[in-house]
Amino acid sequence: MCTNCGCSLTPESPVRVVEVIQDLLVENDRIAAHNRAHFDSHSVLAINVMSSPGAGKTALLEATIVALKNRWRIAVIEGDLATDNDAVRIRSHGVPAVQITTGAACHLDAQRVHEALHALPLAQLDLLFIENVGNLVCPATFDLGAHRNVTLLSVTEGDDKPSKYPVIFRASDLVVLSKTDLLDVMDDFDPGRAAAALQGLGGGIPLIRTAVRRAPSIGAWLDWIDAELHGRDDAYRSVPSRKPLSFAPPPRFGV
Repeated sequence: MCTNCGCSLTPESPVRVVEVIQDLLVENDRIAAHNRAHFDSHSVLAINVMSSPGAGKTALLEATIVALKNRWRIAVIEGDLATDNDAVRIRSHGVPAVQITTGAACHLDAQRVHEALHALPLAQLDLLFIENVGNLVCPATFDLGAHRNVTLLSVTEGDDKPSKYPVIFRASDLVVLSKTDLLDVMDDFDPGRAAAALQGLGGGIPLIRTAVRRAPSIGAWLDWIDAELHGRDDAYRSVPSRKPLSFAPPPRFGV
């Protein structure tokens, strides 16, 4: 586990652990508010995209870019422990992507995102996706300054994931059920059970279905994005998520 979110701290005094984590989160929240001010000043909608590894975040963003890049000006911040593979995939669609490599850290934080923002032309953007590190634990704790949190739940995972990892799902403004074109072969995944587990967390968190491979279906996802963007002047300016918590050469940040 990472060494900068507290999940690997095991000192003899638990009081000290609490103090360290609290100090870390207070500073992170301060920088997150600063990031959000950057987004607001440029009327950019920022969406933090989270999931376990392999749930299909990058594939969904690629399909989204193809569908929307002629209507909205899009950029992506990519977070991974190593490599810039996903950023390369995003750039191949003609939109800017900044890679953050975190090394041993299992999540992005507001400071890393702030550094990446200086490599993006915010004044020329409408929409920024922040693809977080694949992990269903630590990313939920760190506010990045995004206006919305979206978590993907893949049908290749268990339909009980919302019950097993409630913090990240409660922190979500939207849950996307991904890879639904595989439901005919993943007969042990019940979308109804997944929806029930999600609703059991309270808060009325919406769930939509997507697929981007064999039988593409992202209409509900695109409609949600369009609605958020059309309402951006009065719906999200200066308002964080309701759940507390062309560049040559393109820069890379992190370790």
